[in-house]
Amino acid sequence: MLRRLTIRNLAVVDDLQVGFGDGLNVITGETGAGKSLLVGALRLLLGERADRSLIRTGESQCTVLAEFGLSHPQTVNTVLVELGHEPCEGGLLIMRRIITESSSRNLVNDEPVTLQVLKRLGEVLVDMHGPYDHQSLLDPVKQLEILDAFGEVQEERDRYAVAYRAFRDTMDQMERLQGGSEEEHTRQIEFLTYRVEEIERANLSMEEEAEVERDHNQAAHAQEMMELSGAAAQALTEGEGAAFEGLTVARMSLQRLQALLPEAAAWSDELEQAITSVQEIVRSLEAACDGWDASPERMQWLDERLTTYRTLKRKYGSTVEEVLEQLETWREQLNDLKSRDQRLEELAVEKIEKLRGVREAGEALRARREMVADHLSECITKSLVELGFEHGFFDVTLEDKDPASNGMDVIEFGFAPNAGEEMRPLRAIASSGEISRVMLAVKAVFADQDQIPVLVFDEIDANIGGEIGGAVGRKLAQLAGSHQLLCITHLPQVAACGTTHLAVAKRVDEGRTFTEVNLLDEETRPLELARMLGGNETGEVSLAHAKAMLGQQTLRF
Repeated sequence: MLRRLTIRNLAVVDDLQVGFGDGLNVITGETGAGKSLLVGALRLLLGERADRSLIRTGESQCTVLAEFGLSHPQTVNTVLVELGHEPCEGGLLIMRRIITESSSRNLVNDEPVTLQVLKRLGEVLVDMHGPYDHQSLLDPVKQLEILDAFGEVQEERDRYAVAYRAFRDTMDQMERLQGGSEEEHTRQIEFLTYRVEEIERANLSMEEEAEVERDHNQAAHAQEMMELSGAAAQALTEGEGAAFEGLTVARMSLQRLQALLPEAAAWSDELEQAITSVQEIVRSLEAACDGWDASPERMQWLDERLTTYRTLKRKYGSTVEEVLEQLETWREQLNDLKSRDQRLEELAVEKIEKLRGVREAGEALRARREMVADHLSECITKSLVELGFEHGFFDVTLEDKDPASNGMDVIEFGFAPNAGEEMRPLRAIASSGEISRVMLAVKAVFADQDQIPVLVFDEIDANIGGEIGGAVGRKLAQLAGSHQLLCITHLPQVAACGTTHLAVAKRVDEGRTFTEVNLLDEETRPLELARMLGGNETGEVSLAHAKAMLGQQTLRF
C-alpha cells in the first residue's frame, strides 16, 4: 500500500506530508483547492515527464516522495532485479523525484534510477484512472486488450504473433521484389553489387583487424622500442657493471664457497637459473628487434589496411562483425533480385503455407476469445447491476476480419442500459456518466484477478449523483476489500464510504497561496460531508444528513 506521500515546492504546495490508510481513501475539497495535485505528484513518481513550470514560484527545485509498504514485494523486486537494481528489503519501497529548472533526479531506495525504471515500477504498483480515461473504452484496440487480459490468452496470442510475423516477412520480400520498374531493379542490383564487391575485396576478418592494429602501433613506435630494447640488453650483458658480469663473478665466488659452506650449493643453483634467465631475456630482445619491420613500405601497407577497416566500419557497421552480417544480408538480397522470377514463385508457395499457419493460429485465438467474451459479458453485467443498472446488459461481440497484427477479430463492446432497449455499441452512448460507470464496472471485474496493490480514481464519479452516487461509493468500498484505493470525489455519497477521509483546502497567507491536507476524524468528517451536501452552507439539516450517511455506511460495512 501507499503509506505516505511527501510534496515540497510543487505548484501551490510548499511542504506537505499525507498519510494514507488501508481500504478506501477518499479525498475531497472545493474546486481548485489542489486535490488533483496529489494525483499529479504521484504521476511524476511513476514516470510522467516533468513540467519545470510546476516548481513553486521563488524556489529552485521541487521534491516528491512516496513510501510504499508491500506485503507481497515479489513483483516489484523482479522488476528491480531485471533492471539491474537491488530488491527492496522488508517490502519497503521509497521512490523520490527531485526536479530542478535544468534536470531531474530519480531515486528508488536512495539508488539513482532512470525514468524508465519509475515507469516500469508504476506499471506494477499503481493503476491510475483519470476523468477522461473512460474514453479508452471506446477504442476497439483497447477493447481487445481488455478481453485478452481478462482471459489470459497470452499463450494463444504469442503463437499467433509468431505466425503473423513469419507471414509478413514473406509478404515484405514479395513486395520488395514486385515493386518498382525494371530500371529501378537494375539500379538496385548495381547498388548491392557495388557494396558486396567492396566488402568482399577487402577480405575482412576480426582476427586480422586486431593484428593490423597491433602491428601498426608497433611500427609507429619501432624506433623507440629498439632504443629501449638495446638499452635493456646493454644493461644486462654489456659494459662495465652489467648484470651478467656481476652474476658471473658471484657464481665463481659461490662455487669456491661450497667447499666451506655446504648450503652455498643451493644458492649457486639459484644463481645459475638467474644467469640463464638473463641470457634468455637478451636473446628474446634481440629476436624481437630482428622481427620488427619498420620499413616505409610496411608502414604504408599497415596505414592503408587500417584505413580500409575504418572506412568500411564507418560506412556499413560499427564493428567488423556487423559489416560481415550486412554482407550476408546484401548477398541474399542480391541473389533474390538476380533470380527474381524464381524467387517470387518460391515466395508465393511460402505465402500460402504461412497464411495457412496464420489462419490456424488466428482461429485458435478466436475460439479462446469467444469463450472469454461470454464470461466477460456476464461479469461486467453483474458489476453494472451493482452500480445501478438493474436491467442493464453488457455484451462483447467478435466478427471476422483479415489477418492483422492483433488477430483476425473485430471486437465491439455493446451496452443496453435499460430493460426493453436494444443493444447499442458502447461508443454510441452519449452519457459520460454511464460510460464512467461502465469503466468502474470493468475495473471492478479486473480487480479480482489484478495484483496491482494501489488503484487511483480521479473523479470517476463525474456527472453522477443521487442514489447512483451511493452505488458507486459502495462498489469502490467493495474494491477496497482487496486493494488500496485513492479516490478524488465531489460526491458526499462516495465520500461517506471511505475508511480514510482526507480534506484538501487552500489558504492565502501574506500574499502566497498554500494547499494543506487534513485527516478528518469523527468530529470533522460530518462537517466536510455537510459542506459537500449544502455547498458553503453547513446548517443543521445538512449536518444531520451527513451524520445519517456515515451511520448508514457504518451499519453496511
